[in-house]
Amino acid sequence: MIFGETTVSGVYVLDIEPQEDERGFFARTYCEREFAAHGLPARMPQASVSYTARRGTLRGLHYAAPPAREAKLVRCTAGASFHVALDLRPGSPSFLRHAAVELLASTRRALFVPAGCAHGVQTLEDRTELFYQMSEFFAPELARGVRWDDPAFGIVWPPAERIILERDRRYPDFDPAQVAGFADYV
Repeated sequence: MIFGETTVSGVYVLDIEPQEDERGFFARTYCEREFAAHGLPARMPQASVSYTARRGTLRGLHYAAPPAREAKLVRCTAGASFHVALDLRPGSPSFLRHAAVELLASTRRALFVPAGCAHGVQTLEDRTELFYQMSEFFAPELARGVRWDDPAFGIVWPPAERIILERDRRYPDFDPAQVAGFADYV
């Protein structure tokens, strides 16, 4: 796997290294040793799939509050999607900066989002499916979010007729007190 750094500390774009022959190819998409060598959580005890029927659907920006230290590895397995990883770790050199990446099923690229970063996704095609691996078990009582269009973040999303869950629309303006518990996540 090829680990590409982004503008946000600890956020990586991962590309596969296919071993090709006349049948097609075989490639690793996750390796505990390689993750550990990059200082990333090697334990990924939970996996999930997200299917979205319509282009323009926006989910997020979501994160898990302390004491959870949920990191995510996300890959687009069908369709196309635009992802944002927003750094909410007060001690990070990239605090409140974001990395934006397109994930396409055709490229098999993945995005690693560390604990203390919020993640949001907007589908670019109908029938988009994402595969997630998480470093922690989901704890609904720790699920939180920040508003996708909060001017404090300056995120430019692709133009679309957006479909957004009311919960995601109602997140309040960002308040640094929300993320004070992430100070030691760097």
